[in-house]
Amino acid sequence: MIPIAISQEFAQAGVRVALGCVACAVAVTESHPALAAALDAEVARRTAELAGRPVSEVPQIAAARRAYRAFGKDPARYRVSSEALMRRLVKGQGLYRINTAVDTNTLISLRTGHSVGMFDAATLAPPLTFRRAGPGETYEGIGRGPMNLEALPVLADAHGPFGSPTSDSERSKVTLATTRLFMTVIAFDGDAGLEAALAWAAGALESYCAASDVETAVVANHAR
Repeated sequence: MIPIAISQEFAQAGVRVALGCVACAVAVTESHPALAAALDAEVARRTAELAGRPVSEVPQIAAARRAYRAFGKDPARYRVSSEALMRRLVKGQGLYRINTAVDTNTLISLRTGHSVGMFDAATLAPPLTFRRAGPGETYEGIGRGPMNLEALPVLADAHGPFGSPTSDSERSKVTLATTRLFMTVIAFDGDAGLEAALAWAAGALESYCAASDVETAVVANHAR
């Protein structure tokens, strides 16, 4: 497991956060019939659940929006990825299908309600930290171009930020050439239920990405 620490900035801002981490070897392919079916079923479940209900009131999303406000970032302009996913469902826009790793990431996010980051472990240089981005920090977001990261919660390594609950970076994205993954389930409502969610996520990676050598860990702060 790649070690990761949570900055004291979260506790100082009164933000509870837990990271559910998975590290594993994988074989990424373009598609998997069972994964496609699982995604279709999850889309139907979430769409029915969201009928007549604002996406922003989903508990995990509401907690993430509070965390963004605590850091001084507008959650309506910089939406967490799980909120963006669910808004697509509400609008009937469907989901992008990329590859089995990214699509499994989407499935895990829809199931848990949390923003989930998935990274090519070979691109990461420890130590890893979850922290508040500083002035002038940027990266190329996947499908978004340059992102102003200042005040966003970000995952960073020795080279700087590589992921955030809003959008991950081109530098660390998962492709068909990826052989080892590092995944984070970012829970701004604390670690309740996170062990069970990680066990389910690990099973999904094993089923759809031939994951092996799977390690899981939960890292949490203690803000109230």
